[in-house]
Amino acid sequence: MARPKPVTFDKYHVAADNRRAKFDYHIEDTYEAGLALQGTEVKALRAGEASIKESYAEVRDGQVWLINANIPEYSHGNRLNHEPRRPRKLLLHSREIERMFGAVERKGMTLVPLSVYFNRTGRAKVELALAKGKQAHDKREAVKDRDWKRDKARLMRDRG
Repeated sequence: MARPKPVTFDKYHVAADNRRAKFDYHIEDTYEAGLALQGTEVKALRAGEASIKESYAEVRDGQVWLINANIPEYSHGNRLNHEPRRPRKLLLHSREIERMFGAVERKGMTLVPLSVYFNRTGRAKVELALAKGKQAHDKREAVKDRDWKRDKARLMRDRG
C-alpha cells in the first residue's frame, strides 16, 4: 500500500517568509489558515512588503489572532489606510482551533507563522505551525548538520 503524501499547500505567490522559525523551533504540525484583511492590506501584501519575523499567533475567546505581523501602509492608499501592526483574525475550522488551544495550554507549544502567501484563487493564507522552542544545544547541532551537508556536497562535486 502506498504511503499518503505529506500535506503541501498551494503557494502561488509568497508575500512573507519566516525562515528563522525552522531554526528556532521544532515544527510539529502545520495548518493553512485564511487571513481576514482590509483592502489596502491586500495591496501591500501583493507588493511583497510584509514581515512576519517577530510575529506569533494566539487563541483568544475561541478565535485565533495573528499578533505583531507587520504589513506596512500601502503607498498609494488614502486616509483609509490600515494600521500596520494590528492583530489580524485567522480563519480556521473550530476543530483545528480546539486542537491548537489544547496543545498550547497543555503541552506548552507556540503558534508560529511560517509564511504568508496567496493561493491560486488569489486568497491570502498563512501557514501556521504548532512548534516547541529549541534549546541552544539543538541549534548548535542544526548548524553542524547544515555545515556537514554543505561540505559533503562540495566533496561529492569535486571528486565526481
